[in-house]
Amino acid sequence: MKLTPKVVLEGTRLTGKTEIALALNRHPRFVGPRRYDYPSPLVSGEWCGFSNQPWGRGLLSYSPEEEDRALETYRTWVRLFELLPFYTWIVDRFHLSTAAALATAGRPVPNFDWLERRLLPLGFRLVVCRRRPETFAAARERRLAGSGNPSQYDDLGRFVREQESFGALAAASRLPRLELDVSAGEPAEHADRIVDWLAATGGLSWPWGLEPSVAIPEA
Repeated sequence: MKLTPKVVLEGTRLTGKTEIALALNRHPRFVGPRRYDYPSPLVSGEWCGFSNQPWGRGLLSYSPEEEDRALETYRTWVRLFELLPFYTWIVDRFHLSTAAALATAGRPVPNFDWLERRLLPLGFRLVVCRRRPETFAAARERRLAGSGNPSQYDDLGRFVREQESFGALAAASRLPRLELDVSAGEPAEHADRIVDWLAATGGLSWPWGLEPSVAIPEA
């Protein structure tokens, strides 16, 4: 069976999502044995491509007048996933991160039900990374050793509050999900747990003989 897992990693900052994404990208049961090093696609909603400045605006920090642009970005990503369904996709923060960021800022949250309705038949799974509140401080110390923007980690209380928002958003999601406690352990161990869950629930390969519906619009 061809390996075609599709995972969306969600959670607040300091929950190790990117490290876990990179560990999955090297995991032999997730991407298969590799004779040479090459990555599977790793998409991130945290890319700050809406403004020409470091740590500028993007899908998690767009201004109100950029909402149409943000939603069009999501439609573009989903369309690409639909056109390439027989592949491995790792998404490091996506629509739940946008919803949590907007809710934290007191702004209206778009309805992303349309997006999940399109992700679900493609086999996407949701992994919600959480940590116990008392472990955020130690996680911050580890992150500051390599951070280029340390001030973003000043308010740990914000992350604890946002984590609760993620919990509510994930509970309302259509996607099959795994609640992953990252309070202890290394990214490789967390990746093992994700792969074990995918293997147990049929999330590593596309059902044999089943073709997705990919409608191609006329030119």
